[in-house]
Amino acid sequence: MWKHILTISLIVLLHDIRANSFSFSPYYANHMVLQRGHKGASIWGHSTVHGDKVQLYVNDILSGSTTVDSNGIWQSKVVNPGSNKAAVIMASSSVGNITLNDVLFGDVWLCSGQSNMEFNVNGLANSSEEINDASNYQNIRLFHVGHHTTLTADGDLNSIAKPWAKPNIGSLPSFSAVCWLYGKYLSTHINRPIGLVESNWGGTRIEAWSSPDALNACARTGRKRRAVSPNTMSALWNGMINPLLKNTIYGAIWYQGESNAGNSDDYKCMFPAMIDDWRSKFYANSLHTTDPKFPFGFVQLAAWRQSVANSGFPALRWSQTANNGQVPNARQQNVFMAVSMDLPDFTSPFGSIHPRLKHDIAARLVLSALAVAYKETGVNNQGPYPTKFTPHHNTNTIIIEYDHGSSPLDIRTSDNFEICCTTRNHVCSKHDVGWISAPMKSHDTSTVTINTSGCQLGQHSIGGVRYAWKESPCPFKQCAVYGAGNGLPGPPFIYSAHL
Repeated sequence: MWKHILTISLIVLLHDIRANSFSFSPYYANHMVLQRGHKGASIWGHSTVHGDKVQLYVNDILSGSTTVDSNGIWQSKVVNPGSNKAAVIMASSSVGNITLNDVLFGDVWLCSGQSNMEFNVNGLANSSEEINDASNYQNIRLFHVGHHTTLTADGDLNSIAKPWAKPNIGSLPSFSAVCWLYGKYLSTHINRPIGLVESNWGGTRIEAWSSPDALNACARTGRKRRAVSPNTMSALWNGMINPLLKNTIYGAIWYQGESNAGNSDDYKCMFPAMIDDWRSKFYANSLHTTDPKFPFGFVQLAAWRQSVANSGFPALRWSQTANNGQVPNARQQNVFMAVSMDLPDFTSPFGSIHPRLKHDIAARLVLSALAVAYKETGVNNQGPYPTKFTPHHNTNTIIIEYDHGSSPLDIRTSDNFEICCTTRNHVCSKHDVGWISAPMKSHDTSTVTINTSGCQLGQHSIGGVRYAWKESPCPFKQCAVYGAGNGLPGPPFIYSAHL
């Protein structure tokens, strides 16, 4: 009798143990990178035993503990053991132990956007060289979020294209080229492990990557939908960003905007609002281990078609900087960018909107990241930018001074400058049509002088100056103004004033 009862009890106990589950979130896996730093890195997962105690160990040393909440979620922090060597992470509960092997502590960067961020290493002109060279960068690890859209925010990832892996022939060819090159170049400067998290989708608008809160900040709301597509408002935020919020990151880079080129005025609000929202939500959900003002880098839109003089691209480039021309600025603090309008690839087999030459873009991004994200001193990461416009009506010229005269210029052509010629005392905006060419007449180490004789001042007035305001303003690295010291292009600008 008692033997029979004992047997039944053991069967019930074994059934309960087998029925219970305890796991990491699927984001966490062998070969991953966790964020280094004194704040610790968030680790979380799932359990069916509510209220159960979970302890986390790094190399067999207790590093954090927590309990499973009523939703079956557990989350805690672990601290960098103080070494670049691989660590073993173990989570222990009443259900059992689970382990992550070959874990590095370094800096984790999220790479997001549309097709130019999705453009993979296989598409590079030197793809074989990059793949073969990957064996020299085993301190970089790759994670690829799968495409997933949803009308409501997912709490965890529903699609993983590739779990954490070392860069090799299996993981690298389909990985984002810009993301990879950014991590590769960055790792040579900061000498620590790099984790790269790719989450992107070609042909998508910023609205899809923005939460409802971010959209509401810009009065962008859509009607309720039953069906979902990649460009449904918040659909990619819900499925591909929100599930990452509990994870600790160092920063993000972004290459997007082509699909929003028709509504640059809205983008001026939506882009900074999205950055603010991502920052606040990563901070709130990662146990405050992600910096609430984490560095955010972006690629200013590249060139596209050779024969199209104007389109929505120039205005979108301006809106990417919140109409300031440069970053960081008052609206976009701790933000950095890479100018890419001078890097056309008109013969790209993927279409000229997808230039293959991502190396320069990544190198420019890294230079800006060193200055902004890593606060390295002495890094000259900005191209020349105008600080003073002086008209001389008697000679039909305007002298444009750059960087208060402090930065020597490298002038490569006399083109790219325009003035707005208006029939009344009018200040021109990016939407005005009275813009005409104002070729460079002369230049010195810190100024350029442009010719305004195309505007008959007896009948007209000058209402502004703009630079590189074309979809594809110049051949490869042959725009007018570059920094003599760093070779970086001066970014496009529009100066609206009566001159």
